[in-house]
Amino acid sequence: MLYLIAEYLGFPGILNLFRYLSFRTGGAVGTALVLGLIIGPRFIGWLRVRQGKGQPIRDDGPQSHLAKRGTPTMGGLMILTAMTISIILWMDLTSPFVWACLFVTLGFGSIGFLDDYDKVRKASTAGVSGKMRLAGEFVIAGIASWIIIQQTGTHLYLPFVSGVSIDLGWFYIAFAAFTIVAFGNAVNLTDGLDGLATMPVIIAAVAFMIITYLAGNVKFAEYLGIPHVPGAGDLAIFCGAMIGAGLAFLWFNAPPAAVFMGDTGSLALGGALGAIAVVAHHEIVLGIIGGLFVVEAMSVIIQVFFYKRTGKRVFRMAPIHHHFEQLGWSEPTVVIRFWIIALVLALIGLSTLKLR
Repeated sequence: MLYLIAEYLGFPGILNLFRYLSFRTGGAVGTALVLGLIIGPRFIGWLRVRQGKGQPIRDDGPQSHLAKRGTPTMGGLMILTAMTISIILWMDLTSPFVWACLFVTLGFGSIGFLDDYDKVRKASTAGVSGKMRLAGEFVIAGIASWIIIQQTGTHLYLPFVSGVSIDLGWFYIAFAAFTIVAFGNAVNLTDGLDGLATMPVIIAAVAFMIITYLAGNVKFAEYLGIPHVPGAGDLAIFCGAMIGAGLAFLWFNAPPAAVFMGDTGSLALGGALGAIAVVAHHEIVLGIIGGLFVVEAMSVIIQVFFYKRTGKRVFRMAPIHHHFEQLGWSEPTVVIRFWIIALVLALIGLSTLKLR
């Protein structure tokens, strides 16, 4: 909105700063961070009053988690509020990429909210039917993918090689939708310990802030041998808003957490990262940068697969962060070591920009 106002006025004087993505990205980070810190205490107080007993805790989970009973959930509402306001203020609202990514973020957030609400209302960890959730997610992701390919095409680009791509045609919509849904649920599965999902999401958002900026600049894209996507650079601002809102939430989610993100936040943030990766044509690189989320999701799939067929467990408990808790690692130890892994994977993913 501020960009369009400055453009309408002809970018006079200090308003000329709004031409620069770097300035607007910094503004988005700061706005989302300050907003999140301001509204956080009120949101947490409101959630605590409305939810009473807070998020239900699994009885068959790690026993140390039982002490977290009474902690409110749906903290993702705080993240989405700060993010959305910041995005609307600082982004070029004429870009279809803005609306496609925001549609995924708020759509997935709504599905997560319904799931969180159902869990709190029923005082159960079951929530909304998995099939209903997935159906809704694929509809939202499919619509967003269709909007995106109108601008970017249907080519799948491979990392570590320059200029190599595969035209998937209309199948690309299914592939893109799967990427968005899979990553949304992978982040959702990771969100099981205080701060565990939040910081890796921030790290991934920083990586894609760099990638989208470079992909949107024709000179940098040609130099690096990555696909040039006109207009993708604006999503650096989207990532900035995600970083700011995530940092504000982490302030309240740091152990011991005053609020949980819930499916409201984890589904939304994971879906947003998936949509941004689709716009930038870095879907495979997303699997590297977000490798921690991929491992978390795969641990659940492997556990369920082998248990149904053999009656034996590969891990002591899934997702895999619970496995390490059962091995005797303390919660802060698991969280900080997983943050380190997320950072290393992000650096490996960014290296694909040059190793081509």
